[in-house]
Amino acid sequence: MVEFAFYRDVYGGDSVPEGEFRAYARDASAHLERYKRIYSVTPTAENSEQMALCAMIDALYYFDWARNGGAAASVSVGSVSSSRAQGAQPDLNPAAQSRELFRCAGLYLDIFRGPKGGI
Repeated sequence: MVEFAFYRDVYGGDSVPEGEFRAYARDASAHLERYKRIYSVTPTAENSEQMALCAMIDALYYFDWARNGGAAASVSVGSVSSSRAQGAQPDLNPAAQSRELFRCAGLYLDIFRGPKGGI
């Protein structure tokens, strides 16, 4: 499992708070282990597996953030209020999340969808 220090210092992540990182790292690791059981997964560089996990952690965090309301469309403080137009809403269904996690892993790892072993 990837450590928060790697996420912050090497990957350059700043989205996930340190106190919440471990749970997201656990979930990202579970997804990557599933890919390894089903597909042929090959690292492309020395830290590529950790980098893939960090990208997946960011995606998982974003999905939770968006599911829980994301950025406020309007804010009021006293007598002052501000609102912004809502853009396209992200697709939060499980299939979209699965596709995004696979895409994140594929940024740093070669993932072959054929039979294990690449034949």
